[in-house]
Order: sequence, then structure tokens, then C-alpha cells
Amino acid sequence: MSDIIGPGSVSQIVRDSSMRGLSELVDTEDPGIEKVREWMRGSVNQCILLPPSAEREQVLLQTQVTTRSTMGAIAYETGGVMVDGGWLRFLGSGHPGLTRTLPAWNQGRSSGFYLVADDAVGGFFAINDGAFGEDARNMYYWAPDSLDWEPMKIGFTDFFIWALSDRLAKFYESLRWASWREDTATLSGDSCFGFYPFLWTREGSVSVSHRAPVPAREAYDMKFDLLRQLSQGNPEPSAAPNGGPGTRIGNSGVSEGPPSVS
Repeated sequence: MSDIIGPGSVSQIVRDSSMRGLSELVDTEDPGIEKVREWMRGSVNQCILLPPSAEREQVLLQTQVTTRSTMGAIAYETGGVMVDGGWLRFLGSGHPGLTRTLPAWNQGRSSGFYLVADDAVGGFFAINDGAFGEDARNMYYWAPDSLDWEPMKIGFTDFFIWALSDRLAKFYESLRWASWREDTATLSGDSCFGFYPFLWTREGSVSVSHRAPVPAREAYDMKFDLLRQLSQGNPEPSAAPNGGPGTRIGNSGVSEGPPSVS
């Protein structure tokens, strides 16, 4: 079984009777958390590792990814990771400031992909496991101003490193407003800003839409339900009514390359 999640693995976890135990998943000789801390030391964005919860062993057992990997290290050694003042949140084993755990957040929400992070404006990041195409293990972004899952052309480890760089600010340039930092500071890790009119409509934008905190689960589930209605029962995202952001990924500074399998 590969070190990077089996998110096909969401279903595989349920059916696989040969699941690895903690002794196989916890790597004490080459722990990934040391690399995570090293990358953090060079980060241009504030990055906080939340303390792991008492549920971390169960979280690791359910994700079936070793702590040698970046994802496994975050799942087991942290309660989650807050980047750039909490604008971007990587899910871990849970914490009072970010109660959603990696496996629990995916329960009933993911199929052919695995949700791993989200942001303060209601954008969601997932690892592809076939739902979005043949580039399995690559990251995709479900932007708040689009109904499409957008390919990032990098794997999870490269995505984490990217989030610590100055490319993050450019990526979100069109989704931030003058007081975004102050507003985000008061936001729970389990919430995001909801906008009305929706950002994916012609009328919506961060400058004119009404903005208010909403639970992240409500933002995701409502958008998924709306999308399902718009696509007449097809759960795969369709084109946004306003055409979507189009070139955000290509202009974000995310470089193309092979998916990370660390």
C-alpha cells in the first residue's frame, strides 16, 4: 500500500481487512514532521502547528498513511496546520480551534478524491483519486468563484511547500479584500466566509457581495447540493455560470511537475 493516502482509500479503508497497524504507520526513524518543521522555518507566511489531539492514533489508522509522509505527519503529529493567519487550514487530528479531523471531514463527502485542506473564503483542496481524471495523487482546488475543480498539477507535499511561499498571496489576489487579515483573525478554523451573491455568479465578487461567517461544512454541502441540482444529478462539477476564474492556477506560480508521493 502506498505511503500517500489511499484515498481510493476512502472506500478501501472500509473494505481492506489487511489494514496496517500503528507500528507500521508510525515511522520513528525518518519522521516527516521534521521536514515539515524545516519547511516552516523558511516560510514567508505565518504557519502554526496545532497540538495533536487524543484521537491522533485513530486518525492515522483511518487514513492509512505513514508518518514518514507529509500528510501522515500532519495527521498524527498535529491537530491541523494554520497558514497565513488561518486563511488556509490543513486538516490533522483535530484541535479546539480546528475540530474537523482528516478522516471525519471526508466521511460522506468524498468519492474518488480526498479532502485535505480549505480556506477562509470557502475554497476546498482535495487529492484526486480518479474523480477528476488520470492524474491521480495530484491536488485540485474547488474555488469559491467557480463550480469547477481546478487542477494544481502538484502533489500534496509540493502543495504544502507552496502554501508557505509568496506564491500563496498571488494565488489569492482576486479573493482578498482590504481587511481580510483582520477579518480572518476572528474566524474559527471550522468556519469560512460565505458570500451572497455567490462568487461563482456574474453578480458576485469579494468587493460587492455580502460577507458573513458560515460553518465550513455548510459551505461545502450547500455548494455540492447546488451543483448537483445544476448538473441534473451528475456529481461532477460543471462549468461556472460566470465562466470561472479560468487562469488562476496557471498564474498562481504553482509549477508543473510529477505528483508528490512522499
